[in-house]
Amino acid sequence: MVKALEAVRPLTMAEMREARERIAGSIVRTPLVRLDLGPQFPDIRLKLENLQSTNSYKLRGAVNAVAMLSEAERQLGVWTISAGNAGQGIAFAARKAGVPCTVVAIETAPAAKLERMRALGAKLVTVSYEAAWRALGDRSYPGVSGTFVHPFDDQNFIAGHSTMGFEILEDAPDTVAVIAAIGGGGLITGVGSALKALKPGIQVWGAEPETAAPAALSLSMGSPQVFKDWKASFVDGAGGQSLFPRMWERLKPVVDGCVVVSLEDTQRAMRLLADKARIVAEGAGSLSLAAALTGKVGKGPIVAVVSGGNIDLQKFCDLIASAAAY
Repeated sequence: MVKALEAVRPLTMAEMREARERIAGSIVRTPLVRLDLGPQFPDIRLKLENLQSTNSYKLRGAVNAVAMLSEAERQLGVWTISAGNAGQGIAFAARKAGVPCTVVAIETAPAAKLERMRALGAKLVTVSYEAAWRALGDRSYPGVSGTFVHPFDDQNFIAGHSTMGFEILEDAPDTVAVIAAIGGGGLITGVGSALKALKPGIQVWGAEPETAAPAALSLSMGSPQVFKDWKASFVDGAGGQSLFPRMWERLKPVVDGCVVVSLEDTQRAMRLLADKARIVAEGAGSLSLAAALTGKVGKGPIVAVVSGGNIDLQKFCDLIASAAAY
């Protein structure tokens, strides 16, 4: 079942505060730690969302979105579309609610993500990236039924992500900029909404890989764009083929800019996180640090959201082993 689309509107403070209370028993209030790299680098703090029980920030939105469904909607079962992180979050929330879950999963997703979704009780329907992206726009996929929970274009999903913004400013009120990876745009819209409401002068920046940067292109053009040179990469959790028009309307009031980083700089950020902070971050989870290290967001204090750590261990080891050191 696909719910009628609600008109795009800003998150209210009440929605964000209620979401925080609603999900408190299911998520980790993740730590914010300083990455001390020396005076030649920006002042960077890491928001470690890779430490959620599903190793991704998506748990926040998924728990809130499933909790906000009616009993009738939940009883139909839930389904979503995911490269892995949203699917894990929805599967977790569905299992907690005692309802079945199906995930239309991208077939090239890391095995660690696919295995975790199955372990959480999700039925997987694996498809190509292109088919999954089309299904995100259509909000349907042949043969899959139940109540659809969009992994980013959903008011309640986004409200769940906003809860991170409260934590950031409670732990680091001197923050002048926050950077988060952009895939569909739900993370940065949620976090940015809370940050701008609490501290209007704060800067909110997106980060995308050079192989998939529709948000940066859209911001430069002033309208939602298709990224025609899209290429698959190890940064599988960020960088879509396009920026959906509804997400453009959601994010443009709260995003100040977007930094496009190379795959090489993303690998270097992954290695730096492992070497200096002993943090395992997937490609998308390392984009924010890579963007902060470009200097384009200033000297800080900057909070880089480490959005996830779901990556096959051998692939992680290979990527950081081949990355150049800073």
